[in-house]
Amino acid sequence: MDVDVAGLFGDLVRLETELWNRVEARVQQAHGVPLAWVEIMQVVAATADCRVLDIARALSITVGGASKVVDKVEAAGLCRREPNPTDGRSNLIRLTEPGQSLLDAANATFDRALAALVGTAAPAGELARLSATLRRIRHHLTVLDAAEMAVRG
Repeated sequence: MDVDVAGLFGDLVRLETELWNRVEARVQQAHGVPLAWVEIMQVVAATADCRVLDIARALSITVGGASKVVDKVEAAGLCRREPNPTDGRSNLIRLTEPGQSLLDAANATFDRALAALVGTAAPAGELARLSATLRRIRHHLTVLDAAEMAVRG
């Protein structure tokens, strides 16, 4: 069976855009913050001694992009940067109490939105297989990136 990988690519990109827009609308309406802020805050909450580099890696975005969003979240009083005691070149990012409260509420909205938009779209087994396949493809891309860096290295 031949797979239309160009069609698959289109489906994945459009799905990501459509799903992001719908979830963001719900988060924005309920909490007044963009979904990108929530994603940043989720990483900060889940990562001990979180740095901008950790956020960039976790979300597959640039360090500059991650830093700009952290700047906005910090300006809103939802996180703070603290000097890194083990590396003076970086800061650690921590959620503030208002940030943690907002994240807890936004996570509930996020979970409800995904359950409604994705959880009912296909049987649980199909969704689990799709998730495993997407993780495998992402891992494959990581391996390719490492191989390309080794060749250039």
